[in-house]
Amino acid sequence: ALVGVFDVIGTIFSGWLTDRYDPRKLLFFYYGLRGLSLFLLPSILFSTMHPSTLVFIIFYGLDWVATVPPTIMLCRTILGPERATVIYGWVFAAHQIGGSIAAFGAAVLRVKLGDYAAAFYVSGAMCVITSYFVLQIAKCKDLKAMMA
Repeated sequence: ALVGVFDVIGTIFSGWLTDRYDPRKLLFFYYGLRGLSLFLLPSILFSTMHPSTLVFIIFYGLDWVATVPPTIMLCRTILGPERATVIYGWVFAAHQIGGSIAAFGAAVLRVKLGDYAAAFYVSGAMCVITSYFVLQIAKCKDLKAMMA
């Protein structure tokens, strides 16, 4: 339940930031931090030191749905308000398909390796890679010039 409280706080704050800053840079920051937190999770869960997961819960909660406002803004800015809702619907559908593939992949890794550590590392790496690629999205004026 605590992660949900921080999720609401993080999403509202992300919406506020999205109104003021480049959504690509926000997504770079969010995905990068999410990736780093996923890299750290196995050491929190599977180590013999057993550190508190409270820091992870707060950190991950703040970042959990924070990507939604800048993603919607990118869809709206790049593709226009008349197409943004449909495009975001497809983005959301693709996200759900990717999530199911990731869950299946994590299960396979768990069966083969005995724990979920590799799944967390792969997910973390994908987030860090995504944080780089999101900066490669053309700014609105550049993209509109290419489409003209």
